[in-house]
Amino acid sequence: MNETMKTILSRRSTRKFTEEPVPAQIMEQLVEAALHAPSGMGKKTWKFIAITNRDVIRRLAAAIAAQLGRAEYNMYDPTALIIPTNCKDSRFGREDNACALQNIFLAAESFGVGSVWINQLQGICDAEGIRPILRELGVPDDHEVYGMAALGYPAEGSARPYRACGETAYIK
Repeated sequence: MNETMKTILSRRSTRKFTEEPVPAQIMEQLVEAALHAPSGMGKKTWKFIAITNRDVIRRLAAAIAAQLGRAEYNMYDPTALIIPTNCKDSRFGREDNACALQNIFLAAESFGVGSVWINQLQGICDAEGIRPILRELGVPDDHEVYGMAALGYPAEGSARPYRACGETAYIK
């Protein structure tokens, strides 16, 4: 089996991280992986914001928690976060960002960095307690966030077993 398939098959969502920070060089490569994702019609109307300041990450998580009424919500307290944003009027913005997130998740796995998809900003980006924080982070007002990559080194016992689901059909 080749290395790409090994990475795809070994990746799991990490919901508990250690305190160890993700090095800047790895964060840069994760964003590079995102930038090489496919984009509908090659438009690439996205922007990527990488955050390694835990206070900033926790402040965003607290704002999301307040907006959603989920007091204990903390995005699994990652040591790093990558926020893909896309133009609200981009026809394929949601799909483009999903492809970019998948590249981030697979690249993270290849570096031994854990990741999990965070989708709680969908539909609340323009909320009063959210948009000012997004502006501070560099998210333009005409951009939406459909998902984020919470990142960090997996804590002991955080790996979940693979759970096969779905059906496959082969047509010859």
